[in-house]
Formats: sequence, C-alpha cells, structure tokens
Amino acid sequence: MVRALGWLVVLLAAAGVAAAAPVSGDTEACLVCHGEVTPGIVGDWKASRHSRVTPAQALEREPLARRFSAPAAPPGTADVVVGCAECHTRNPDAHPDSFDHHGYRVHIVVTPEDCAACHPVERGEYAENLMANAHGNLMGNALYAHLIEAVNGLQTVEDGKLAAHPSDPLTDADSCLSCHGTRVEAGAVAPRETAMGEMEFPVLSGWPNQGVGRVNPDGSLGACSACHTRHQFSIEMARKPATCSQCHKGPDVPAYPVYEVSKHGNIYNSLAGKWDFDAVPWEPGTHFTAPTCATCHVSLLVSSGEVLAQRTHRMNDRSSWRLFGLVYAHPHPLSADTTVIRNRAGLPLPTELTGEPATEYLIGKEEQAARREAMQGVCGACHSRQWSDGHFERLERAVETTNAMTLSATQVLLSAWDKGLASGPAQGASPFDEPLERKWVKQWLFYANSTRFASAMGGADYGVFANGRYYLSENLREMADWLRFLEATAAKGE
Repeated sequence: MVRALGWLVVLLAAAGVAAAAPVSGDTEACLVCHGEVTPGIVGDWKASRHSRVTPAQALEREPLARRFSAPAAPPGTADVVVGCAECHTRNPDAHPDSFDHHGYRVHIVVTPEDCAACHPVERGEYAENLMANAHGNLMGNALYAHLIEAVNGLQTVEDGKLAAHPSDPLTDADSCLSCHGTRVEAGAVAPRETAMGEMEFPVLSGWPNQGVGRVNPDGSLGACSACHTRHQFSIEMARKPATCSQCHKGPDVPAYPVYEVSKHGNIYNSLAGKWDFDAVPWEPGTHFTAPTCATCHVSLLVSSGEVLAQRTHRMNDRSSWRLFGLVYAHPHPLSADTTVIRNRAGLPLPTELTGEPATEYLIGKEEQAARREAMQGVCGACHSRQWSDGHFERLERAVETTNAMTLSATQVLLSAWDKGLASGPAQGASPFDEPLERKWVKQWLFYANSTRFASAMGGADYGVFANGRYYLSENLREMADWLRFLEATAAKGE
C-alpha cells in the first residue's frame, strides 16, 4: 500500500497536481491520465476555483459572499475539491451517456442537474429562463421551422429556377442550434483510437454543443458552460461582455456591437483592466465603474452592505420588455416555454400579425413596472432618478415607433398575401421565403431590433445609420415599391 501511494504521488506530480489540494481519490485517478492526454482541460481546471475550494470551505463564507447555494455539501464531498469525478460520475444511472471507463461509470455531458448538487438555486432559476427553453421554443414552433428552412435550406438551380431543399441536422447544429442548443442523444458504445490505445465511448448525436437551451441526455435543459466555460467555470468570464457576444452579436440580437459603441462599453474597454471581476458580492464604484451585461441582468450587487439587486439566473427578471426575436416587441411571456402561446389567429406568436399582444400569455403592466424598477435600482448606483427615468422614457418611445414601423411593413405584406401576390400561412406556405417576405423579416429581425437595442443600451448611431432607423425607413419604402411591381406584373398577366 505504501509503495502504491508512493507511485501515486509520483504520477500526480507528473500530472502537475498540487499535493496540498484535497483531491478525492477518484479525481486523482482521472488526473493521472488526463494530465498527459488532455493537458488543456487539466490546466483549465487547475486554474479554477473548483480546484482550490472545498464545499465545506464554500459554506463557511458569509451568505452574500457565498457562491454555493446548497444548504449542505453533497454526501462524501465536503472536504475535497470539485474535480473530474465529482462532476463526470455524478448520477450515473440518470445519464444515458454513462459508460464504463477504467473501473468508473463516467458520463460525457455534465448537465445543470449535476451542477445542482452545489448550485440548486441557480439551476432552478435557469430552468425558468427563456434561455433554458431556447431549443424547444425554436424547434417546437411550426412557424419558426419555416424560418430555419429559409435560412439553412440548400438552394440549387434546376431548369433555370431556384429549388429549395430541407436543411440538414449538421447545418442546423452549426447555425441556429449553436446558440439555441441541440438535442444531445447517446447512441451505442463504439471503439475509438486514443493516445492511450483503443477505448470504447458512447456515440453522441448533436455533439459538441454548449447552447443555452441544449437538451441533455439526462433530459435536463441548458448548459451552464454556455456562460461559465468549461473547465474553469469562471465567474469573471461570465461577467465580461465577450461571453455574451457568442450569441448576442448578429443583427438579429445586436447587444454586443451596441454595447461596444455605448458609453458603458467605452468605459469598459478603457478601464476594465483595473476592475475586479471575481468579487462576490459585486460593488459598483469599488469593483467596477460601468455595467456589463451581467451587471444589469444577473449579478448580485451591493452598496455599503445594502443589496441593490439580487443575483438571478432568470435573465429577464429585470427586463420589462422582450425586445428581440419576435415580430413585435412585447411584454415578457409568463412561461419560459413559449410553445404554449397562440394568438387569436392560432399562430404560435405572442402578438397578432397586426401587433396586438396575446395578453393571456404575457406579464401584465404591474409586473412590467416591477421589473423596470428592479433595473432602475441597478442604474441608481451611478445615475440620478431623473437620468434613468429619461433613459427609459426614450426606450418606451423606441418600442412604440419600431412596432409602428413593423406594422406598416406587415400591412404591405398582408396586402400582397390578400391579393395572391405572395403566399403566407393562410395558404399553408412559409412566410419567410419570398423576396417581399424576406424584406419583411429584415424590418423586425434586424432593423427594429437594432433600433431598440441601441435605445436600451445607449448605442446612439448604431440605432440610426449603422443598422437602425435609416434602414427601417428605406426597407419599408422598398417593400412598398416591390408590392407595386408585383401588382403591375399581375395586371399585365406576366
């Protein structure tokens, strides 16, 4: 036994594992090989808080400074750090991707249900978040299935005309589902050559993926690693805007480019090197001097010991409006599962095509006011009430005007559908594939969204000439011209 332990110490030293770290025997066994085979993973883990702090130590922190929301450590883990085995061998029977690996039952996909052993509050909040339901909300919406086909489907020229073909799973996984999340399923175990020789692993479909609404093999929804990238799972990384930019950068969700040109983004890019992104709780004026995405939507904020905003992993807890992704800005849905929503026309949309909200499925004005007040509580750390009131007054106006410009574009499209110059849902067709319809999509998905984001985040010119109001106006005029062209062509019988 002494000789075996001696060899273990030598092997651990070769793997670069600090002898002082209270690592479990099971995790030690993982590190012996993976320090050689996947040194990047081990290096990431060694740099993490997980590798340095035991659950017992985490529970000793004052409540506001605690990052551990479980009332007690999971059985057998209190006095060892959180390592490979503590995550990848947890709940093996619940994981269809579990497989026999050197005497252990290991699963590949660590899920929110595994993280809940130490972070049940965060896991519970995230499950009620639109992000956790992002896969189902997209793929379970028959109307949006047409949009996926229109974007991802292969188009070929056949007999001088364009022919559309269905999208394929690999393309969907590489595009929309990269952020929305794939459905990861475990197939049969198959042999594979590795640096350590031939081994057997389950074959995963929908993998790799770290989308916010990933459907995991154990049935849980989401990926904590979407924001807390594995294997450091860093709170610092999750608090920096570059993390959010992974999915919030394109013209459909332009939060990151708007932030970059905002006053807040300017301060961040100039001074963030002096900020403390690891402090819990986080204090404006002490640890940082301008908000990031996490400041406004997630983080626990304090001032002189008083809580300004509670930590939340329901990302819309402080948002009164749902600004993007749908035809019109509208109050947030009551349920994170938006597949239950139907408007009066029977479409899976939270508004009518003419803009009226499907109020049965959306939060009311009282809840909207409460969420705005919560957000303004964050603003109050740096700004007067007059300042933040003025800001939100402008945002309300931006919501009003962009919805109005979208309605005008929709009226043009509805006229084309009514006159048989284009085919929409009433004709059992896609509302996203014809030229006039594509311009309609640009009106709300790109230009209205950009205008609203610029207003919400102080993006100024981005919401005017970069991708906003100028294009809202230009695109609407082009839609009207295109409708007249279709009418003239139809009149000539062409």
